[in-house]
Amino acid sequence: MLIVAITFFGLLLLGMPVGMVLGVAGLVGIFEMGGGRFIAMAPDRMFAGLDLFPFLAMPFFILAGEIMNRSGITTNLVKFADALVGWLRGGMAHSNMVASVMFAGITGSATADAAAFGNTLVPAMVRQGYTKPYACAVTAAGSIIGPTIPPSTLAVIYGSIMGVSIAGLFAAGILPGILICLICMAVIAASARRLNLPKSDSRPSLMAILIAFKQSFLAIVLPVFILGSILGGIATPTEAASIAVFYALIVGGVIYRGLTWRDLYEMLVRTTRLTGIIFLIIASASILGWWMTFNQIPQAIAAAFLAFSTNPNVIIGMIIALLLFIGLFMDINATLIILAPVLAPLLLKIGMEPVHAGIMIILALNISLMTPPVGACLFVLASVTKTKIEDITKSLWPFLLAETLVLIVIAYWEGLTMSIPRWLGL
Repeated sequence: MLIVAITFFGLLLLGMPVGMVLGVAGLVGIFEMGGGRFIAMAPDRMFAGLDLFPFLAMPFFILAGEIMNRSGITTNLVKFADALVGWLRGGMAHSNMVASVMFAGITGSATADAAAFGNTLVPAMVRQGYTKPYACAVTAAGSIIGPTIPPSTLAVIYGSIMGVSIAGLFAAGILPGILICLICMAVIAASARRLNLPKSDSRPSLMAILIAFKQSFLAIVLPVFILGSILGGIATPTEAASIAVFYALIVGGVIYRGLTWRDLYEMLVRTTRLTGIIFLIIASASILGWWMTFNQIPQAIAAAFLAFSTNPNVIIGMIIALLLFIGLFMDINATLIILAPVLAPLLLKIGMEPVHAGIMIILALNISLMTPPVGACLFVLASVTKTKIEDITKSLWPFLLAETLVLIVIAYWEGLTMSIPRWLGL
């Protein structure tokens, strides 16, 4: 076990991609167990880790988001959000949050949100008088709504590997995502006067709001269609994702005429790369996960938690702290695949609902997307906007604290998280 741990952390420190780190550490572990005979099992374990039909939903959701973003749909969503809340002090910051909720229902990706709004909203906010680090901080805070509100790629991964209803996870993510938006808007409002954030001179008319809604209607319909078809039992997540790609192509390419053949090629390449990275992590983590299961490491970790305390509230707090800490250094997909089979049974043992446990784990990992030193959204925004990560982090901490508070509320208030799934009978 010590050799595997040294291999794992040593390769991470050397900068090896996390998908390869997981695979090499797993190979070292199973070689230590049985030599070459066990090494021959690695390809089978990698295939078994990917041989889950729901995983097909991920590339489709990623491609649908790419199409909607590339075709200019994002701009219409931002205009509608701005018509709703742009008249407040700090209006564009509020619009950023509301647009993140709308965009989340299309992509389910935090980095896609950060990249899209980093290219569009951040420059617009700077032109209106916001500092660039603050504009990036608002965008980073809003970006984690993407993998919380359905469709969420993390929910697809968690539901697939843990045998939990993906539709239930989708339904359970709605209120936490909206709550993140509201509390971040509260943070913006609380600091608006102190930071002297810009304010619009007048409110938009009802007609202006209706026009903005009309322009963005086709984009708003997509997440409603995706979620409605899944929760209504009309389509599986994979089927809904594939239909979403077709819908996005029609809207973006035919109606808005915002796509070229070159765009389509570039989007397919980007989708393939993103999917390949995620699937490599899943496949490699399957080797390490099998080694951990064979050596009963999950049971040992659960026993260590229970030895420290049998109080469910204490155990939930310890798990939240562990996830936030590991999220500082690890890719969230890898963390989810490795730790979910370890922590979820422990949470179920103390009486937490499977869907509730999944949402708590997913939200904790989402927060780590905006925490240094390896927060993916921070790197995306720093790259897109040419801003130092340290400067973004200084403006980000109030949002980070607020979203951690949301995580705690979600973890300890089961009724809030489970209200929509129970209402829908999931």
